[in-house]
Amino acid sequence: MKLLRQIWESFRFAWQALKSNLTRTILSLLGVTVGIFAIVAVFTIVDSLEKSVKDSMSFIGDKVIYVQKWPWGFGGEYQWWKYFQWPEPTYTEYKFLNDNLESASAIAAMDSRGSTTLKNGSSSIQAQIQGVTHEYNQITDIPLESGRYFMPLESSNARNVAIVGADIAQSLFPGQDAVGKVFKLAGNKFVIVGVQKKKGESLVDFGGSPDKKCIIPFTTFSNLFQSGRRRATIVVKGFSDDDGMKEVEAEITGLMRTKRGIKPRDGSNFSLNRPEAAAQAIAGLFAVLSVAGWVIGSFSILVGGFGIANIMFVSVKERTNLIGIQKSLGAKNYSILFQFLFESVMLSLIGGFVGIFLVYLLSLVKMGTLEIILSPGNIILGLGVSSVIGILSGIIPAMLAAKMDPVIAIRAK
Repeated sequence: MKLLRQIWESFRFAWQALKSNLTRTILSLLGVTVGIFAIVAVFTIVDSLEKSVKDSMSFIGDKVIYVQKWPWGFGGEYQWWKYFQWPEPTYTEYKFLNDNLESASAIAAMDSRGSTTLKNGSSSIQAQIQGVTHEYNQITDIPLESGRYFMPLESSNARNVAIVGADIAQSLFPGQDAVGKVFKLAGNKFVIVGVQKKKGESLVDFGGSPDKKCIIPFTTFSNLFQSGRRRATIVVKGFSDDDGMKEVEAEITGLMRTKRGIKPRDGSNFSLNRPEAAAQAIAGLFAVLSVAGWVIGSFSILVGGFGIANIMFVSVKERTNLIGIQKSLGAKNYSILFQFLFESVMLSLIGGFVGIFLVYLLSLVKMGTLEIILSPGNIILGLGVSSVIGILSGIIPAMLAAKMDPVIAIRAK
């Protein structure tokens, strides 16, 4: 009860002091408000950007390795011009890996073609065509709104079947269930067997938006768009207990070098790309942005902290007589210290709340495809920083007030 009474008294003193000098209080709050707004806003935007990018990258799957000609990032042991001499992975190499690879839970081959026209009567739409082998749905999730995935016979026999994105279904067959309907691709009739769930626009769409993507069996894709050597991106999914994907990566390397007849002393002429590398590069970029947010916000908070310290020194001077009276009536040093420290923290927290509220208003503003989300973690961060600034700014004035001699304090003018 004594602690609660002390907190209430401190709150009452702090509120009266802040209310009696409203203009001074508002000016002192500005620095903290701007600082907390800068830090929380940057962290909120960075978190929202990171979530958007990671959601866009989810299509590449988890614990997978992409066997490709080009690496996802340069700067390795080869100069960039040497990559031009490397051959593209082929469907034959996919079959070889599929028959011999033991450390993988699933293997698929895929290839894609850019903007291609799909038609149904007078309706048409430009879409990305992606040819995949039957195991592709074991590599990554293909969420279907209606219909089904390819059957093994359809994949192996190059049937003209397709799984289309939501925008394609709506454009070619508005207001209808597109499953079972026929459309034309490259002059050939295709039957829609599945329609993917609508994803909507994203800030970044790695590999293209699934809403405007048409997925067909790889053999069908090869017959339509490939001639001669059938190139393919080979995707290998490892087992969950393969820590770091080391076992499957080593086996892929050995089998690919064997298939291509590479001598032991020669380097490999293919790239093993892993999503973790791209994720780490993105994480590094966002870490830099977060540091920038701290730097920008720190200057504002520093100014705000000096403002709060100044107002607390003034407050101590104005209430010197009151401090002397309180001490003469038996108030302890810690009670006076807590009273002024509470006022400083309260002042800083008000500025923090205002800054966070401004970030909340920012999250309500439509920013195209970017959805700004103010997370509880960032709210706690803002309030925590505000509390620390309040303590640091008020500790010295509070200590001076607590150490005052009651006789001298009462006599002060």
